[in-house]
Amino acid sequence: MWPPWVSVSSVRVRAEGPTSLRGGCWKQALGTGPGRVEGQPLEASSPLTATSTHNPVTELPATWPPRLMEPRGEKPGEADGVRVTPQLLKSRSGEFALESILLLKLRGLGLVDLGCLGECLGLEWLDLSGNALTQLGPLASLRQLTVLNVANNRLTALEPLAACENLQRLNAAGNLLAGPGQLQCLAGLRGLECLRLRDPLARLSNPICASPSYWASVRELLPGLKVIDGERVSGRGSDFYQLCRDLDSSLRPSSSPGSRALEAQPWVEPGYWESWPPRSSSILEEACRQFQDTLQECQDLDRQASDSLARAEQALSPAGTTASFVF
Repeated sequence: MWPPWVSVSSVRVRAEGPTSLRGGCWKQALGTGPGRVEGQPLEASSPLTATSTHNPVTELPATWPPRLMEPRGEKPGEADGVRVTPQLLKSRSGEFALESILLLKLRGLGLVDLGCLGECLGLEWLDLSGNALTQLGPLASLRQLTVLNVANNRLTALEPLAACENLQRLNAAGNLLAGPGQLQCLAGLRGLECLRLRDPLARLSNPICASPSYWASVRELLPGLKVIDGERVSGRGSDFYQLCRDLDSSLRPSSSPGSRALEAQPWVEPGYWESWPPRSSSILEEACRQFQDTLQECQDLDRQASDSLARAEQALSPAGTTASFVF
């Protein structure tokens, strides 16, 4: 900022006062050219006015000294991330009214502030994965929300979701949830069936997943869950997943000192696969004898039936003619 005894306009520079101008040289301050004194101090007894409309050196901007140039490619607010606005919501959903939006995908937009997202009162499906969110405050008003994906963000708490009474599926993998206390707010959601805090395929997890008791603590806190991290824990098909977990735990080497791997044991008792010699049975012999007797009776009845049909044919046919009866 210039001293008070110097006033600068866009086309005129005038020195006032008894002191020289910043070291006393016009050459250092304004350069060289007509109407200026080189190398001589500017005294108060000889006020000097330099006017030029052609030399850009003397045409100083109205704001002096000039402001620092903003970094290229950045605008005010961009360094802090993207904020959700009505224009953004309408362009991403194609709806004219925020209340009409039912499905919204805002993945990987660099969002840090959910802004007016809470005004989408009819929203049922929402994807906010791959952003830089640290809190979910505006989601507390989304009572119709059933599916929510907030994976790969920077969340440390999920308290606003306690008001989403219709929430059924939640993906919060890849955040900063450190303990069961951050999940306490979900205990009141009776309809919550699927929860994902870890995604091995996408290499996303939470600090809470590193605890050995993670699985048991989540099931105890949220007993209504049917699927945790993509594995069914109750209902149809849960037995298969439990069997797989038991196999994994049995094959995992023990970390206790002095433990050794268990020796393989046969599945069946010794001699199970050996063939037994045939043994005679009176019951079997009696059954075979009865079957032979019954078969003989059937044959006798068939012969008697054939004789009866032949006699009937002879009795009903005129003399000298033959007829055939097909049954």
